[in-house]
Amino acid sequence: MKIATFNVNGINGRLPVLLRWLDEAQPDVVCLQELKAPDGRFPVGEIEKAGYGAIWHGQKSWNGVAILARGTEPIETRRGLPGDPEDSQSRYIEAAVDGMIIACLYLPNGNPAPGPKFEYKLRWFQRLTGYAAELLALDVPVILAGDYNVMPTELDVYRPERWVDDALFRPEVREAFRALAEQGWTDALRTLHPGERIYTFWDYFRNAWGRNAGLRLDHLLLNSMVAQRLVAADVDRDVRGWEKASDHAPVWIELSDLDRPTRRRLRS
Repeated sequence: MKIATFNVNGINGRLPVLLRWLDEAQPDVVCLQELKAPDGRFPVGEIEKAGYGAIWHGQKSWNGVAILARGTEPIETRRGLPGDPEDSQSRYIEAAVDGMIIACLYLPNGNPAPGPKFEYKLRWFQRLTGYAAELLALDVPVILAGDYNVMPTELDVYRPERWVDDALFRPEVREAFRALAEQGWTDALRTLHPGERIYTFWDYFRNAWGRNAGLRLDHLLLNSMVAQRLVAADVDRDVRGWEKASDHAPVWIELSDLDRPTRRRLRS
């Protein structure tokens, strides 16, 4: 089973990229972020023609998250992160797919820091951590997938010294990610590639893609029931080089079947 997360940076403007990637990669489940479209403008017809059922939580011009499932309909289990009824930003959606709970999230950027946007990011992280503990207590397979807007370690950023004051890399944010992971979540990509520089985002400016000046912002966190089935994890980085591509590349994991032993494959 192949599960992916992809910040599409505008689903309608980059729909040809998404559809091409779906056709080539054939993921079973996909979490999308930054739809930048209200609910009524989600391209459900094109997604269904590609063979995917979908649920989505849109927002005009900004944010927006969706979950796609190949050959089936995701069963929505939550829309919006609990903990703040006044938070109107579309950053979280959750579904049951093939016996798993899959959460798709788009954590706030937080810049400029310090400031109100950074405080909102930290509060959102606290809410996520609190709710993630509830998901762990369910004793079912759970995946937290999405754009976390955080580089957890210096290995996840091309020039760490240039990012020390940025909301994506400040100590408070990295500590929040660490606290979340230490609840009992496995960082899939880093687990299978522990010492490798792997990026999932390259800015449009300053030839970041050409220089491979990237950041690892997109993560799949797995509870123990999913982590024991993890056999592969990687980034489809070539997608970033396609025409009119998002500034993010898809990140994916592969899980073994429940009745088969796990044999993890490391990238050569």
